[in-house]
Amino acid sequence: MAQKIQTDSTTKIFIAIIGLVVIAIVLKELSHIFIPFVIAIFLFFVFSPLNNFLSSKKVPMAVITLLDIVITFSVLYGVGRIVVDSFFQFADGLPFYGEKLSTMIKTTALSWGLTDPFFTEFSFDQLLAKLNVQNLAGGIFSSTFSLLGSVLFVLFFFVFVLSGNETIYESIKHRYVFKKVNPQLKKIKRNLQHSDATVDEQKLLDEFQHERQLREQQLETTFKKITEQIQRYIIAKVGVNLVAGIITTIVLSIIGVDFPIVWGLFVFLFNFIPTIGSAAALVFPVLFTLVQFDSFGTVILVLILMAGIQTLAFNVAEPMILGRRLNLNPLLILMSVLVWGYIWGIVGMLLSVPLTAIIKIIISNSNSPDMEFFGQLMSQEKK
Repeated sequence: MAQKIQTDSTTKIFIAIIGLVVIAIVLKELSHIFIPFVIAIFLFFVFSPLNNFLSSKKVPMAVITLLDIVITFSVLYGVGRIVVDSFFQFADGLPFYGEKLSTMIKTTALSWGLTDPFFTEFSFDQLLAKLNVQNLAGGIFSSTFSLLGSVLFVLFFFVFVLSGNETIYESIKHRYVFKKVNPQLKKIKRNLQHSDATVDEQKLLDEFQHERQLREQQLETTFKKITEQIQRYIIAKVGVNLVAGIITTIVLSIIGVDFPIVWGLFVFLFNFIPTIGSAAALVFPVLFTLVQFDSFGTVILVLILMAGIQTLAFNVAEPMILGRRLNLNPLLILMSVLVWGYIWGIVGMLLSVPLTAIIKIIISNSNSPDMEFFGQLMSQEKK
């Protein structure tokens, strides 16, 4: 009998693993559909406080939807304008720094005794010449249109999520609540029928209503937790990244590093990717400082200052703000970045933490002992 139970448990585990693999394959193959849809849902969570406030003031849903779209386009235009202008300035100075990089690599190769022609005769201009500029420009052009199409696709989903969220919620509530309550109601009726006591219809109705209210409250609490934690994560993450990017820009401006706004944007954008992004946001400015100043003293100074900013912002401030709220195991965060990155690329890395938080919230509200075990594994609190 014990062997049978063990076999059944093993079978369930393998079925669950196969199911997860199939889901991952479907999400990866249909990423062009699922990514805009998931981003639209996150936009819905972000705009929920504003939309709820406007709805309480009897503002029509069409006006609310239009306002959300206008705000989204305004933010995207402002951020895009800053990014494009900064990188155009960076591109204008690229030939000068390319020449300095070529000289530095050839000098270093001679001093280290390297004989490989790639290093001893290195030329940044020749390296660029080997690239097909027309294909590169065409790729940028097509990527821009692809990005614009993705934005419109996200907004298309967003409109339907706004208009249909109440219907979806009621359907889930009906399915979840009555699926759990009806067996309990039948059980109560069966017990009363087999007993000698007189059926008290009012008592039966009270027990049914109480069980139903408990289920509805649990479902409402789950949705509320998901909404609140996503909102807190986005607000806190944007705030920490923005402060770190501004401080980085100011510090590099004082030192005299060129294009400080570009490196501030690097810090702001790359640190949306947990763990991996912080390293990338540190490496690029330090390497550029080495090319610009050709001085290890300045490079070490920039490295220490930027490492200090990164440590304070993302290893001290961010865990204090986000760690306790999301309550996610650090190892789980790293694994989620890798898994979602494999499924959806850079977008998956950006969405990995809030997606994992949603999964954890759903698991935590399950009554299954197995789900409780997985919930404890995902938590950073010691049980």
